[in-house]
This record gives sequence, C-alpha cells and structure tokens, in this order.
Amino acid sequence: MMLYSCRCLEAMIKYLTLWKKEGQEEPYVSLTRKKMLIDGEEVLIEWEVGHSIRTLAMHRNAYKRMSQIQAFLGSVPQLTYQLYVTLISAEVPLGRAVLMVFSLMSVTYGATLCNMLAIQIKYDDYKIRLGPLEVLCITIWRTLEITSRLMILVLFSATLKLKAVPFLVLNFLIILFEPWVRFWRSGAQMPNNIEKNFSRVGTLVVLISVTILYAGINFSCWSALQLRLADRDLVDKGQNWGHMGLHYSARLVENVVMVLVFKFWGVKVLLNYCHSLIALQLIIAYLISIGFMLLFFQYLHPLRSLFTHNVVDYLHCVCCHRHHHRRAENSEPSFEAETRQSIV
Repeated sequence: MMLYSCRCLEAMIKYLTLWKKEGQEEPYVSLTRKKMLIDGEEVLIEWEVGHSIRTLAMHRNAYKRMSQIQAFLGSVPQLTYQLYVTLISAEVPLGRAVLMVFSLMSVTYGATLCNMLAIQIKYDDYKIRLGPLEVLCITIWRTLEITSRLMILVLFSATLKLKAVPFLVLNFLIILFEPWVRFWRSGAQMPNNIEKNFSRVGTLVVLISVTILYAGINFSCWSALQLRLADRDLVDKGQNWGHMGLHYSARLVENVVMVLVFKFWGVKVLLNYCHSLIALQLIIAYLISIGFMLLFFQYLHPLRSLFTHNVVDYLHCVCCHRHHHRRAENSEPSFEAETRQSIV
C-alpha cells in the first residue's frame, strides 16, 4: 500500500511538472517505433517520447495491473460474499446493492483490462486502438460471463453449504498448480532473468504471486492469456485457440453440473422463483457471453487480419476431424466385407 501511495505521489508530481512546462521541448527524448494496420496494410510509425511521458506511461501500466489485482483478489470475493448473504437473507438493502454494483463494475473493468493487456503483450510491435464497438462487445461478454459464473457458484454453495467447499477448493487448486505441472513436465529451468535486481528467491516469489493472480482470474472468468513459467515473458504469445476452447468447454460443463445440483437439491426457502427457470437463465447467459466472445475474435479483434486461423477455421477443423474420424470408422466394415468377398 505504501508503494502504491508513493507511485501515485510520483505520478502527480510528474503530471504537474509537465503541466507547468507545457509548450517547452523536453531535452531527454527517445524514439518509439510501432507497426499499425491501416486498411489491412502494415505501416511503420515513429514518434518522440519524452522521459516524463515515458515515466507516466510506466505508472499507467502499473495502475492497470494493480486494478486487476484489486478486482480479482478483492472485488470478486466481496461480490461473491454479498450475493451469498443476499440469497440467504432474501433482502437487498440499498447499501449492499450499491456495494455489489461497484464490485461488479470493478471486476468487469479488470476483466476488460485482461483482454486489452493480452492483446498488447501478444502484439507488442503494433500500436493498437480499440474502438467503442470493440470495448462494448468486450464489456457485454465479460459482464455476462462473470455475473452468470458467480451466481452459479453462489447458488451451488448455498445448496450444499460446507459440502461445496472441497469442490471449490479443488477447482482452485487445479487452476493454481496447472502452470507448475506443465513447467515441471517440460523439464525447463526456472527463469532467472525476469528482473535484474531479483534473486532466485525473489523470482520464485514473483512466480508464485503471478500464479495466484492467474488462478484467481481463471476461477471467475477467462484470463485471455496462458501462463508459461519457463518463458521469460511468462505468457504464451500465440493465439492458442485450443486453450481458450478447453477453458470454456470445461467451465460450461462445470456450470451445468452446479446448476443441476441447485435445481434438484436446492432449498426452496432460498428463493421464491422457479429453480428450473433460474438454472436455464444462468446457462443461457453464459452461452450468450461465449457468443459475444466468438463475435469479438471473429469480427472485432483489432488485429484479426494477423491470425493464421480464426474462430471459424478452428471450429471447421474440429468438425472436419470428427467427420473424417466417423468416415474412417464406417469404412472399416466395408473394407472387411470386400476382403471376405475376394477370399470367397
């Protein structure tokens, strides 16, 4: 907290200094080169960036990451707890409603930043601009995904009480240790050049902290990145449609199972509404969020022209693989029949 306050104070001093020196040329500048897609063609742009502007940009990036930590390790537990209390007490005071709205806004903003930061990390050489339509699509996608996911978790927990704790803890631990299992299976060495001033213990602390944040994000929504502890950048910069498809497929099955538990074993006193209708609405909301996600990557992604394969190609490959597999299975009996006829 002290470090965050010092960073805020330094940013304010830098901003006031720039405001006083408005119109004056800064003696210390550096050139920044980025690629930009204009009408489908790559254009190299170059501009001068002053030392003060670069420092403010560094603070801005730090604030973005801090907002993600606050959203997923602070607002998600707060929102989940408030939803659980509201469900049990069957009343929504004004103060609690305001708190839940702000918590949902914080989580949605953090999830939207996940998408923006993922695009910036994967395409570091490009200058990226998201228009209002793209931001609106991401916001709707993330709001529906987080709201339906947290509501399903709350209903499942309210149904099973303490019996739900082992399932939720196991779910979180699987997400937490999955990057470490892949790291140990790869046989790679622990990266020791994440930061020059970090010792081996400091690097290990950073990796554990990043993994906890990664698990916290993936527990409530998709992180938009795949963690790779063996790499210096710690993330997979490929598009990796398989990881995204696996995450949403597993989450959909998991949500359906939890909703069915609520539908068949949910306590009727908790809600005065039809359990079947609630379960159906939550699953439909999650499916709609997946639809907006596919819409974004297929039509609204700012660098979709750089994709070697898009969403439609990936789905087509999956369907073709299943079709060829079925054809191979159907062709085996006919081949055996022809062999028998030739022998006769």
